[in-house]
Amino acid sequence: MPRPRKIRRVSKPPICSRFKPVGIPARLLQVVDLSVDEYEALRLADYERLEHKDAAERMGISRPTFTRLIDQARKKIASGIIEGKEISIGGGDFQFMHHMVRCRSCGTLSNYSQQVPIKCPECDEDDLENLNMYYQGGRGRGRDRWGRGK
Repeated sequence: MPRPRKIRRVSKPPICSRFKPVGIPARLLQVVDLSVDEYEALRLADYERLEHKDAAERMGISRPTFTRLIDQARKKIASGIIEGKEISIGGGDFQFMHHMVRCRSCGTLSNYSQQVPIKCPECDEDDLENLNMYYQGGRGRGRDRWGRGK
């Protein structure tokens, strides 16, 4: 029986959940599914330029696990770009360290490490969307809202 998977720590959700080539309808594209923990590994290694050891500590996983994650993420991103596929970010075994909230009225993005606010800090409206809930969903995504498989 395999060991249970560790929950990976992710600092905040991605700002966008889908990327696609311009000029091709989404219904005609194949989809590459990038998990949120793979996204975080890519962000830490390539965007923040952290060493694998330091990035693994931030995510609460071992260095070899981090290396496997970053290799998978790079392969998926390369496949999406080179083969002209849609890249979708979601799912995976992870937990956010911060709450990211978007105001539906003015579009302001805010990060909170503790309690999510009731009103927007910019426009004082109460129409807030917790982006963390959008990305939760366990391992993998199954079928998307159009009924396509992976």
